[in-house]
Amino acid sequence: MPIWQDGVMTPSPAAQLGARLRALRLSRDVTQAQLSAAIGISESTLSRLESGGRKATLDMLLALAGYYEVSLDELVHAPATADPRVIQRPFTQSGSTIVPLGKPHGGLQAFKQIITRSDASTWTQKTHEGFDWIYVLSGRLRLLLGEHDLVLSPGEAAEFDTRVPHAFGSADGEPVEVLSLFGTHGERMHVRASTTPPTGANAPS
Repeated sequence: MPIWQDGVMTPSPAAQLGARLRALRLSRDVTQAQLSAAIGISESTLSRLESGGRKATLDMLLALAGYYEVSLDELVHAPATADPRVIQRPFTQSGSTIVPLGKPHGGLQAFKQIITRSDASTWTQKTHEGFDWIYVLSGRLRLLLGEHDLVLSPGEAAEFDTRVPHAFGSADGEPVEVLSLFGTHGERMHVRASTTPPTGANAPS
């Protein structure tokens, strides 16, 4: 029967073993009848083992481990759960310190960035596949996006198709801290920000 641990219901050891046995059998594309004929355990017993309705004896486990060519330990114990913590390895790129907030994969990527560059006259607006979502934590971010020249303050966000030429940096020469989510599929731009271009030393020449 299920076990309650720290307020969470988890499958019983027999049910966990049964799920592994079923997964192993299906991965080998073997029926219970074929398995029964090969190791001498009845189909009804195999069915009850896989459903968690019967505890396995040592003889059964040895026969199953031998058939699947796995160790007894691999058969009985579930694989260790991967460490969910993200190991942060900051790196610098184009005037920003970037801290990955997720593990690398092909989907959405999360980053924290500390941006210091502020001379917009040296910025090159780039394009690439995907979409970007930026949320300003502190400081003031200047975003050049196609014909738009925007300034985002703390608490404001911008989301845009990265196929549109874009560049961003500090609006006033002070460091800017942002959260950034980047995905590989393009989306239309939705921006909530001031549209008044900055003036002074940091304005484009």
